[in-house]
Amino acid sequence: MTSENPTRPAVRRLRADRARQVADVLRHQVLGDVYRGGQLPHEEQLAEEFGASRNTVREALDLLRAEGLVRRVPGSGTLVVAEKLPHGLTRLQGLAETLHEHGEVTNEVRAFGPVRAPGPVARRLGLPEGGDVLYVERLRRLGGLPLSLDLTYLAPDLGERLDPADLVDRDVFRLIEDAAGQPLGAADITLEAVNADAHSATVLEVPRGAALLMLERLTTLADGRPVDLEYVRFRGDRITMQGRLLRDLS
Repeated sequence: MTSENPTRPAVRRLRADRARQVADVLRHQVLGDVYRGGQLPHEEQLAEEFGASRNTVREALDLLRAEGLVRRVPGSGTLVVAEKLPHGLTRLQGLAETLHEHGEVTNEVRAFGPVRAPGPVARRLGLPEGGDVLYVERLRRLGGLPLSLDLTYLAPDLGERLDPADLVDRDVFRLIEDAAGQPLGAADITLEAVNADAHSATVLEVPRGAALLMLERLTTLADGRPVDLEYVRFRGDRITMQGRLLRDLS
């Protein structure tokens, strides 16, 4: 006979597993508006809130300290010392448009000119094999600090209307729209983690092999024509991707 109120078996978890789970929730609070730029509650309060031991909370805070998000200050507790900037994934915007509330985005144009389009690039942009595209490489800074390294392939008829001087203080999206005489329509994106190669590490001022967020984005005009293929490497310690997804089962 089965009991009407069976005893639920206890879930056994290693303290390290539990610490990681606590750290995941705290990380969201640290990067959000709960503790940003402030101080975390004492360990006793966190232990009570999470239903965890103080040792588990300490391990969770150690994980956040290793990420450079918080630091322990004797006599003051655990303080938030770094923040990641929110980059939305729900609207098609340039970096300066996305982060305008957080400071001025400046661009260092490191390369600008026509190159022969690699086969995969030509096909993604709907161009003839062996044709040229405009290649642009930019180092993007926010508040003077390196934020991203952008490698861009542009359709040649639009690229020939661009001036590298315009890219210093303007998003390429605005320039494309001006050159095309119509707005951008949509973009297909892929986001993945990559390790910083020697070149990226030097430019972004991170250790070689450091984790970067790489955004691949193929952008089309309102009429559906693909015109811009970008590979954007973000410093993983300075940016966080945010969005809202809707479930559509139709």
